[in-house]
Amino acid sequence: MPALKSLAARGNRSIAVLLSVNATASHFKDVDAGYLRESFAKAGLTRSQYSVQAVLGSQQFGAAKQAIENGASVLVLDARYSGAGSRIESYAKARGVPVIDYDWLTLGGSRAYYVGFDSLRIGVLQGQGLVRCASAWHVRHPRVIVMKGAATDYNSALYAEGYDAVLARQFAAGWKDVSNPPGTWDPGTARRQFKRQYSAHRKINAALIPNDENARPIVSYLRRQGVKPWTFPTTGLDATPRGLQRILTGYQCGTVYKPIYLEAQAAAALAMYVWAGAPPPDSLVNWSVTDPLTNASVAAALLTPVWVTGRNMKSTVIADGFVPAWALCPARIPLDLLHRWNPVDLRVAGEPGYC
Repeated sequence: MPALKSLAARGNRSIAVLLSVNATASHFKDVDAGYLRESFAKAGLTRSQYSVQAVLGSQQFGAAKQAIENGASVLVLDARYSGAGSRIESYAKARGVPVIDYDWLTLGGSRAYYVGFDSLRIGVLQGQGLVRCASAWHVRHPRVIVMKGAATDYNSALYAEGYDAVLARQFAAGWKDVSNPPGTWDPGTARRQFKRQYSAHRKINAALIPNDENARPIVSYLRRQGVKPWTFPTTGLDATPRGLQRILTGYQCGTVYKPIYLEAQAAAALAMYVWAGAPPPDSLVNWSVTDPLTNASVAAALLTPVWVTGRNMKSTVIADGFVPAWALCPARIPLDLLHRWNPVDLRVAGEPGYC
């Protein structure tokens, strides 16, 4: 980011970031916002040259309107579940304010750029992780329940496209596709969907679960049913502390980690290029995505996700400071279980051991 300081003196007015407040994805307010502020500061912007706020979806249009009235000449927007994204982008476009979609592509919108993780790759990693895990855990004749995120979620559709392609090869080779319940990002609904199918198909012995939060109540249910560790493969996304604990204790194969600090840096850098009226380099805008509602091609900065297991946890989420080693202490991981994944030492300099 310091390499962008030359742009700081060329911008006009200010950059405004609007993130969503979301009950099932609190990291936008708790994590992304801090990384974005840090990125702008390191690039040489003063506090008067940028703003970062997280607001409820119902309040985003008003917040966007106020930001533009206050002098924002570039808007970075995550309109995840508000339904107001296209309205905000139309309002901004009419006033000559370019919009960068952050993490969530506003369908039917009129943004200039999109910054996010490669969602198709996320799904591929989940599918591949489940396949490797079923083999490592010696699951004979896998019978799989394939779950999805919300049907209205553009990202979850891409996740599903990725893991469906991987699993299709396994189903053709003998795995059993037992059930595909409707999609949701609500953990309670996901649990009910899973419980209904598990009760009807007691031989289900593996689950493609689209994120850690949905996996949490499902794994709790399986444990109450007497399912033992390292016997029932499940997947996840977001590298939450509880998800990482489940990995170490044998109730989740792995999780897809999205290095959010890199996404925040990419969004801040792109916003600064647009703000300064300079063309962004190809190394930053490295892809394009298609808005399925309009078939419009959107220039994009796509980042690479990482599949995390016990084997690479220390070198990824802990090394990045995304999750501190001590946050995994409540898992109370027995050594005999830990050795199932080979000895895993999560200690880092200056911190106590994790258990």
